[in-house]
Amino acid sequence: MNTMKTKMIRGLRRAMIAPLRRFGKNRNGSAAIEFGLILLPFVALLFAIIETAIVFLASQALETAVADSARLILTGQAQTNGLDQTTFKTAVCSNIRGLFDCANGVYVDVRSFNNFAAINLASPTDANGNLVNNFVYQPGGPGQIIVVRLLYQFPIYMQLWNPSLVNMAGNKRLIVATAAFRNEPYGP
Repeated sequence: MNTMKTKMIRGLRRAMIAPLRRFGKNRNGSAAIEFGLILLPFVALLFAIIETAIVFLASQALETAVADSARLILTGQAQTNGLDQTTFKTAVCSNIRGLFDCANGVYVDVRSFNNFAAINLASPTDANGNLVNNFVYQPGGPGQIIVVRLLYQFPIYMQLWNPSLVNMAGNKRLIVATAAFRNEPYGP
């Protein structure tokens, strides 16, 4: 009788374990499960790479805009035509297309110095990572040293996967493009 119970228990175990063994040996659908496990990190990494590329593209566009617009000051066109900070910013915005909200997001800082050793620019952000808007417009005169800075707060959406891009409060990256030069000896 005891052997009969043992045989029944063994048969019951086999009946319960056999499907589990078959399931463990079956490889149908394993690629779909593996793909499901890899999909989220892959898509997140892909978006982080795309966002990093967009930030680099925006940085390059801002560098090009500062080089083009600084030429107005370098040659004396801004000074002789009476450009103020608003009209100079309009000239800057004409060189920027697509990636920026120029009216509300681009900041222009133009400072004049007597020599290169005197250049000392304060950080545009405070200790909390907020932008400090203390920008001026001093295009200087002939032969003066000028530093033109364009600043833009670029929003970062994948900060969880790409935390090194965020350098400001509010999950933003401050992009700064700078040009330093000596004004040409333009005439009146």
